[in-house]
Amino acid sequence: MPSRTSLSALLRDLPRVPDGAAALRGVAQAAELGVLPEWDLSDLYAGIDAPAFREDLTRAETECRAFSERYAGRIRDIAAGPDAPVELGRAVMAFERIEDLMGRLMSYAGLVYSGDTTDETRAKFYGDTRERLTAASGHLLFFGLELNRVEDAVMDQATAQEPLARYRPWIEDLRREKPFQLDDRTEKLFLEKSVTANAAWDRLFNETIAALRFPVGGERLTLEPTLNKLQDPDGAVRREAALAIGDTLRANLRVFTLITNTLAKDKEISDRWRGFKDVADARHLSNRVEPEVVAAMVDAVRAAYPRLSHRYYRLKAKWFGVEALPYWDRNAPLPKVEQRTIPWAQARDTVLDAYNAFSPDMAGIAKQFFDGGWIDAPTRPGKAPGAFAHPTVPSSHPYVLVNYQGKPRDVMTLAHELGHGVHQVLAAPNGALMAPTPLTLAETASVFGEMLTFRKLLAETTDSTQRRAMLAAKVEDMINTVVRQIAFYSFERKVHLARVEGELTADEINALWMSVQAESLGPAITLDAGYEPFWAYIPHFIHSPFYVYAYAFGDCLVNSLYGVYAQAESGFVERYFALLSAGGSKPYGELLKPFGLDASDPAFWQIGLGMIEGMIAELEGMETH
Repeated sequence: MPSRTSLSALLRDLPRVPDGAAALRGVAQAAELGVLPEWDLSDLYAGIDAPAFREDLTRAETECRAFSERYAGRIRDIAAGPDAPVELGRAVMAFERIEDLMGRLMSYAGLVYSGDTTDETRAKFYGDTRERLTAASGHLLFFGLELNRVEDAVMDQATAQEPLARYRPWIEDLRREKPFQLDDRTEKLFLEKSVTANAAWDRLFNETIAALRFPVGGERLTLEPTLNKLQDPDGAVRREAALAIGDTLRANLRVFTLITNTLAKDKEISDRWRGFKDVADARHLSNRVEPEVVAAMVDAVRAAYPRLSHRYYRLKAKWFGVEALPYWDRNAPLPKVEQRTIPWAQARDTVLDAYNAFSPDMAGIAKQFFDGGWIDAPTRPGKAPGAFAHPTVPSSHPYVLVNYQGKPRDVMTLAHELGHGVHQVLAAPNGALMAPTPLTLAETASVFGEMLTFRKLLAETTDSTQRRAMLAAKVEDMINTVVRQIAFYSFERKVHLARVEGELTADEINALWMSVQAESLGPAITLDAGYEPFWAYIPHFIHSPFYVYAYAFGDCLVNSLYGVYAQAESGFVERYFALLSAGGSKPYGELLKPFGLDASDPAFWQIGLGMIEGMIAELEGMETH
């Protein structure tokens, strides 16, 4: 395999900008979409060369060292002293201020890098920033370790009084990590080596994916617009795009296979040293969710495959007049349904109107993203694919990245990411330590925002053909969120468990991928040759192992929440805002109690799955009219 340097040089030689007819099509599409906003990062820093950034980076390093000099080796004695609530409270507050400062610096570097991951200047800026902050945070590592060495009774007494009492949820959360923490020197080694271990492989994946070009229709497209072609009304275009994805990924499969093998082994080493028994236990711990709850959800979804995905795709194949759909038609628009490009302004108004119908306050928060330059919408060469909402830090505000191309699903993606953004704004007052939300609830606001937008549009649609198309699109989105993500989780488990026995070849990973896809999609989807390497472009497998089940968790949870909302229970909006505003300060079980929901009950998952099943039944009913 060529070295990373030579590979990057090779990929940079690919053309970035189409010309001729392709350029004209790009101009036409831009005219249809209207002006797409690009984010303004100056609320964080004016630029990568800004004096304020350099000064803050130096200040962060200085404050980390000073914090260590003041507190390292003293936490247990301070906790046992007469002024423990005050002294420890001051220490935690100082730690939180440093975390906010470092988070601001790293957020800015990450957002700049996301704008063009193929640009060497941005990549170096991101890499250098991460390296310096990782080194600086080594001085803070002792704090959590020493807090966890304080006896339970002593800590309980200290956290019973202010100002430390405010941080009791964070300390209790921290102490859940206690059984898996190592000695100080080993923890510091793990932290410092992360720059040249998992972080470096993450970056290689990002830059490799961003530099790939896929030949479709005489153009050499980046990944995001190529994936978008899988929703083109023309079946020939969908097929060409799918084959281009498969061929291009296969040509680079050696790199992706090495990245996957290395990261899986890196995780296995870390898990083994820390004492985690199962490959997903570390993720369950960070999500603050019991493994048996996740297992119950996974079992429920897998058991529902025949009632959900298998059933729906059989119906969709019937609409297309075939026994089985090729994999590139899985998300194809329905035949004989008018397809149109949705301008950005209309997408914005659609989402804001849906949010406003639920709560004017919610719409008001979302509107800030449009008015404040907090959204980056255009597709660009090198830009990170997909979409995300980055919370940055409580002292600033979130930013949203989408790759908007005017499809109905793009509107739903906008609604999804703005839901995250609203959640992040509401959680910010909890501060840098308690604003972050575990993944068990992190997808709640995003999926709920999608549901609000969909339900409003569906209620306003009277044309039966358009209504069927909208309902089908929503079912597909829910299958992608629930069924597909649980299949992803099953695939990850297979890969990580197999990796324990030794390195996996590309063909072995392909085979694992095809097995879980066949199980989840069912016989009405034909997985033709070419689909085998599609696992290679999915970033969650690289950046956040086992993250994917959070989407299914969130979708099922939101379906249940929406059922409560649909019953017009008084006070729902207030309870919902309280849930979002809690951030990470309360466990998910406690936050769901006011809604009468209990995720530990296996029957809970059937509520969410039943909503999807009901929509499929409604679509089947339309066939008889």
